[in-house]
Amino acid sequence: MGYHHIDPDELAPSPDHPCDRRSLAEAAELAQLAAAVYQVAPGEDLATTYHYHDQREELFYVLSGDLHVETPAETFVIGADETFVVEPESPIRPYNPADAAESVDVFGVGAPTFDIGRPYEPETDDDGA
Repeated sequence: MGYHHIDPDELAPSPDHPCDRRSLAEAAELAQLAAAVYQVAPGEDLATTYHYHDQREELFYVLSGDLHVETPAETFVIGADETFVVEPESPIRPYNPADAAESVDVFGVGAPTFDIGRPYEPETDDDGA
C-alpha cells in the first residue's frame, strides 16, 4: 500500500508553464492519473497551448475565481465550486482574461496520463479572423 500527504504550496512550480502549476501526480509518482493545482493570474493561460487529447478525459474544479474555457463552439465561464469536464478530442483553451479582477485557483485531473495534449489550431475564415 502507498499513501501520499502532499501540500501543494511545498511543491515547486512546473517549469515551462504559463501559470503557477504544481503537479500532484509527479509528487505522488502517479502512473495513470494526471493531477495538478493551478493559480492563473489575470492574462494567463492554464495550459501551454490551445489543445486537445486523443484519449484523455479532463476535469477542472474551480476553487476560486472564474475560469474561462475557450472551445471551438463557445467560451464557458466556470465559477467557484463548479466543474468543467472535457471529453477526448475536444479542444480547449482554459484561461483567465487580462481584465479579470483576481487570480483563478483550479484543481485539475486527467487520465490517462500518457496522452499529452496536441495543439489545436482554430479554423479562420477568408478574412483571416
